[in-house]
Amino acid sequence: MTDGDDIRLSDEERLHALNVLGEHYAAGRLDGDEFYERSGAVAAGRTVGALREPFRGLPGGVPLREEGGSIRRVGDAGPQPLAKQEESSPAAELESLRHRGKVVETVDGVILGLTLLVFLVLQFAVDWSWAWLVWPSLAVTLSVPRLIYHFGDEDEKMYKELKKADAKSRRKRLEQAGARIRELEDKRDES
Repeated sequence: MTDGDDIRLSDEERLHALNVLGEHYAAGRLDGDEFYERSGAVAAGRTVGALREPFRGLPGGVPLREEGGSIRRVGDAGPQPLAKQEESSPAAELESLRHRGKVVETVDGVILGLTLLVFLVLQFAVDWSWAWLVWPSLAVTLSVPRLIYHFGDEDEKMYKELKKADAKSRRKRLEQAGARIRELEDKRDES
């Protein structure tokens, strides 16, 4: 037991811990049974020390810290760096596809925004009648990040499918986490 482990938790602090645990579940770090068991332990926990076991093995550890006799909320379960993987593994290929897809998507947004800005400036501020020429150049400009990141049509199709599958899986886990948290809050309210 460390200093501060015996400090009692408020309902809000327990709820914060449950929400962070739900984020870990939504991120896929816990399966349904693990989340159910750990969330029950968090809901029943009365001290900071009681949260150590439910958060064991999760990035960031217990999302509450004792500081000067009071409790401070810390962190969330946002994206964590992946462990080094063999480059040819399917998991590494999927992660590479995700990374390249996100970069290309971001660069596309920047290119589209800048193209629109240039068009508006040329059309209205400069009153240049040939301002429409920026739009055909957009096709060429958008192909540059795809060439740099070796992101072809098949990669783009797989990335979109992967994004949909990830979003569907995350949404399902978030709904399950929310239902479990509401269930535990209802139990607390009944007692």
